[in-house]
Amino acid sequence: MTLHREGRGTILTVTLLVAFINGLVFSTVTSSWISFLVAAVSLLFWVFILSFFRIPSRKLTIQDNAIIAPADGEVVVIEEVQADEYFSDRRIQISIFMSPFNVHVNRNPVSGEVVYSQYHPGKYLVAWHPKSSTENERHSVVYRAQGKEILVKQIAGALAKRIVNYLQPGQTVKQTEEMGFIKFGSRVDLLLPMDAKIQVKMGDKPKGGVTVIATL
Repeated sequence: MTLHREGRGTILTVTLLVAFINGLVFSTVTSSWISFLVAAVSLLFWVFILSFFRIPSRKLTIQDNAIIAPADGEVVVIEEVQADEYFSDRRIQISIFMSPFNVHVNRNPVSGEVVYSQYHPGKYLVAWHPKSSTENERHSVVYRAQGKEILVKQIAGALAKRIVNYLQPGQTVKQTEEMGFIKFGSRVDLLLPMDAKIQVKMGDKPKGGVTVIATL
C-alpha cells in the first residue's frame, strides 16, 4: 500500500497539528488519563487521515469490452435517465456512493479517447441526495471507447470540498489508470449506453479498477 500524492499537504498539516496538541497537553496537563485520552484520539484521527489517502495493492482488471468501476463504494442508483449534459438521449445511470472510509482514487473505466472534460461549480448537498448529480460541484468526463461514449461524473458531497481531475479533451487514456481524486466522501455517476449489459445490482460494493460494472 502507498499514499496518494493528493494527501501530502493534508497529511503534513495533520501530523504537525497532532504533534503540537500532544506536546502542549503533555507539558501542561497533570492528569495522566487526560493526556492518554488526547494521545489515543489524535492517533486514531491521524491513522484515519493516512487511510483516506491510501492506494491499496490490487490486481486491476483490463478488459476491452468492459466498463470497470471508477471508484470504491456502494451502488446506490441503477436507473434509466434523460441525460442533461453532453448527451441528449436516454442513458443508464449507475451511481457509486463513496464514504469517508472508502479508497478515494478514481480510475478510468475504459481505454479510449477523452472527448469532453468539464468542471461545474455547485452546491454541497449530501452525496446520496437525488439532486446532487445536477446541483453539486462536479467534474464530468466523456470517454469514447469501442465506438461508444460513456460519461463519468465526480460529484462533491457535504464533506468533499475538492475534486481533482487529471484529464483533458484529446487525451488517449488506459483503463484503470488514475483519472482523479475526491477528498472526504462523495459519489461517482456513470451514464452508459442503453444497450450496456449491467453486471452489478443495488447494494453491491464495487472496487475501483477491479469490479466490472457493465459490458459494451
